[in-house]
Amino acid sequence: MKIATFNINGVKARLPALLDWLERAKPDVVCLQEIKSVDETFPREPIEDAGWNLETHGQKGFNGVAILARRPIEDVTRGLPGDETDEQARYIEATVCGEQGAVRICGLYLPNGNPAPGPKYDYKLAWMARLEARAAELMAAEEPAILAGDFNVIPQPEDAARPQNWTEDALFLPQTRQAWRRILNQGWTDALRIHRPGPEVYTFWDYQAGAWQRNDGIRIDHLLLTPQAADRLKSAEVDAWARGGEKPSDHAPVWIELDL
Repeated sequence: MKIATFNINGVKARLPALLDWLERAKPDVVCLQEIKSVDETFPREPIEDAGWNLETHGQKGFNGVAILARRPIEDVTRGLPGDETDEQARYIEATVCGEQGAVRICGLYLPNGNPAPGPKYDYKLAWMARLEARAAELMAAEEPAILAGDFNVIPQPEDAARPQNWTEDALFLPQTRQAWRRILNQGWTDALRIHRPGPEVYTFWDYQAGAWQRNDGIRIDHLLLTPQAADRLKSAEVDAWARGGEKPSDHAPVWIELDL
């Protein structure tokens, strides 16, 4: 089962790029972030016509997440537990069954947090604390599960082409990386780093200042696996070529293959 995460940066604006990538990459499950669409106006028809099942958790003009799958999408929940007042559409969970078992897919779009310090950064850290709690529950279930999405976290200096440019940014502040490590230390596997441990492995390149052309990127899109999922991990990669396409997202898709 090929499972991908892709911050599409506006599904209506990037629909041709999304459909092209889906056709070329042939994933089985996709977690989308920043769909920037309410559920009612999401462009379902061309995606469903291409053979996809689809579940969305949308928000007008901002945020929004979705799960696409070739197989049925079951037991869908929307919203990250822990704060009933949170109206931002950033989290969706569902189960997808493969030929050799089921996997819980958790698609997330973690808050950016800038400017930091400030209320947006406070919200980011609070959201990460809620994610940590949900991650602990998933870990305790001892079943295959994946946290997949745009985490807006640069875990280590090697995850940025120019880490010195990010020292004051919410994506790289010590509190952010500490919160990331608290989740990872529950026993999650950073799948991409298992198969791509070297430098210059990035998933985001800004539209400005020729970042893509200079490979001035950062790695902020991640797939974290429970031990039961990590035991089935076969490969992981970034489809960086998608960033160089026509009217691309500023993110590239990241995918894994599981023996499922």
